[in-house]
Amino acid sequence: MKISYECGPCFLRQAREAMDLSTDDEALKMEIMSEIFKFLSQNFKNGTNSNSTGSLMHNMIKEKTGCMDPYYREKIEGNQIALKYLPEVKKILAEDDSLENYVKIAIIGNILDFGAFTLDDDIESVIKSSLKKDLTRKDIAEFEDALNKYDNVLYLVDNTGEIVFDKLLLSKIKEYGVNITIAVKSEPILNDACMPEALEAGLDEYGELVEIGCGTVGYVDSQISDEFREIFNSHKFIISKGMGNYEGLTEIDLSDKDIFFLLCAKCNTISRDIGVNLHDMLLFKK
Repeated sequence: MKISYECGPCFLRQAREAMDLSTDDEALKMEIMSEIFKFLSQNFKNGTNSNSTGSLMHNMIKEKTGCMDPYYREKIEGNQIALKYLPEVKKILAEDDSLENYVKIAIIGNILDFGAFTLDDDIESVIKSSLKKDLTRKDIAEFEDALNKYDNVLYLVDNTGEIVFDKLLLSKIKEYGVNITIAVKSEPILNDACMPEALEAGLDEYGELVEIGCGTVGYVDSQISDEFREIFNSHKFIISKGMGNYEGLTEIDLSDKDIFFLLCAKCNTISRDIGVNLHDMLLFKK
């Protein structure tokens, strides 16, 4: 997906947060912000890919501050919030164990995104209200057809915290006899899940964990490893979690694949691109 004018202030907001989490050196933050202004002045234009731009900016901050995982504490917090609501979520699933409900819970987990929300947002209240909402777009029938049709699926996870709820959907998918390959980031970026967080959450109980070969905002096709490209190309059925993966995957030809996007539309640019309202929860086939 290409950037819109609204991505500009979002990049700067993310840059400020990442720097505040990485260092207390005010002079260094001034130096880095100056470089980010220069970088954006050269790269922020029509046709620019949002994922690549954000990834380069965050990696610039990591390199300059020496802090390779700025959102370390936020990732822990994300898991804690998800675990806090897990009993309530399991109660909901006990009352209605439909595939649609499992999908809905997994999408609610996508709300735990410090790339889209500010650190001061009341994420817990958003989760509470989302539990009462229905999916705006729900290609459930097509999704279940794919689960019955294919022997293998590639599941692209998104955020730490969110993966606690992903685990529930993965358990439901296993009931269809599908072999699951679960893809995580190779290096920290924002609060995205890497191998340690995936193992801690127990995702390996439901499928084979693999790394995509890079630490990018969402999926950036030019940055994935050769090993992961083989895995990606070999799968005809893909489940993509989150906005970042949507932004990246819609940049490449997926005509030979059945791919389903599960996400909460947390920004206006994404909402407009898909044709939905802000905060809508979606399962749709692209």
